[in-house]
Amino acid sequence: GAPTISIFLKPPGVIPPGSSTTICCSCQCDNGNLVLYKNGRQHRTLELRGSRAEFSISNATQKDTGAYICHYLDGGTVLARSETLDVMVEEFLLPKPVLSVLPGHEVAAGAYVIFHCTIARSNASCFLYLEGQVKADLLSKEQGDFHISPVRKGNEGRYSCQCFTKTASFKWSAVSNTLDLVVR
Repeated sequence: GAPTISIFLKPPGVIPPGSSTTICCSCQCDNGNLVLYKNGRQHRTLELRGSRAEFSISNATQKDTGAYICHYLDGGTVLARSETLDVMVEEFLLPKPVLSVLPGHEVAAGAYVIFHCTIARSNASCFLYLEGQVKADLLSKEQGDFHISPVRKGNEGRYSCQCFTKTASFKWSAVSNTLDLVVR
């Protein structure tokens, strides 16, 4: 079948001005090129190292905000496209949340796991990030919880959360410290 490409931000989340982040494109490809597009325009040809190509953003500004996509090309033909990664550069105006996991960092496959993101703001909503994934999960607003049941090996990885409030405009928190989930 055709190769698949995944795109993700490392570390995940909205980034503050002046900070650094890396856009990672991961591909089970042979040879050929990975090309990074920003807002529909060719942005950069990336060098494939093993199964991953990376594009670093340092000293981020509003100019780095945009919709990024990776294309895998061989001889000028596009063989695969990633999903769209929306990169946002915003000031952090909320306190840093705290991420916890129950029953603990190591669980048996099939267990019931709850991620809890706590922030000192009652009206904030929070996203749960899993490193290496483009999609974030919106935590349930009532409890700030995200439930995984039954947990499986694919849920393993490095998690973090980030919160925001929607008043006249969005206000963002920093990203929480990371938490590793191990599934036995």
